[in-house]
Amino acid sequence: MALCKPTPGFVHSTETFGLVDGPGVRFVVFTQGCPMRCRYCHNPDTWALNVGQTTDPDELLEKALRYRTYWKENGGITVSGGEPLMQVDFVYSLFKAAKAEGVNTALDTSGILFTRDEPFFSKLNELLSVTDLVLLDLKHIDSAAHKKLTLHENGAVLEFARYLSEIGKPIWIRHVLVPGVNDDDASLIKLDAFISTLTNVQRVEILPYHTLGVHKWEALGVPYTLEGVNPPDAELLAHANELLHTDRYDGYLK
Repeated sequence: MALCKPTPGFVHSTETFGLVDGPGVRFVVFTQGCPMRCRYCHNPDTWALNVGQTTDPDELLEKALRYRTYWKENGGITVSGGEPLMQVDFVYSLFKAAKAEGVNTALDTSGILFTRDEPFFSKLNELLSVTDLVLLDLKHIDSAAHKKLTLHENGAVLEFARYLSEIGKPIWIRHVLVPGVNDDDASLIKLDAFISTLTNVQRVEILPYHTLGVHKWEALGVPYTLEGVNPPDAELLAHANELLHTDRYDGYLK
């Protein structure tokens, strides 16, 4: 008997032609609610949970399917955030309906909420049963530095990565590279060593830090603490790609 119940979700926005949130062309759903406070977050307006559009999963799928002709054989639906695991029941309802239509599903998560406590653990496994791919953000391999960057230590994140490896769920590792914060050789080498212990990694992506969301912090009246930090240049990105051996991985449904 399923623990996840059909339920509406709080949705911040959708993107109909996403090209950077999983394989192929994606319909991307950005959910409301996130416990993390990443210093470089470009969607701080998604932090609050019970705001935004209250959306029925079946109606949302109907909207997404209007764009199916663009997905071809490797596109589909990605749910991002915010942190989508704050709304497990809603995402499960959407993905279950999507899989019934033969749609590829991807979950973009920080993994910060992972726990083996019930009922979350069983609900998570129900969600993973209808999830084709997990996009997992590994923000910093050092727990203290991770807390400074996000207000949370990274134990749950790393345990979630290990669990996904244990069950063989395909993942893409995503790492936002922030100059002066998580771009030092020691951290990247340590992150690479951790990733190499996982058996289910199909892609490692380095995402360059950017400042496109700074105006949202200003609109919310929240101090932006990375003022003056510039995006990484091509040389730094190339060096980070070498240290993380991103060329080892073949990708997933390219």
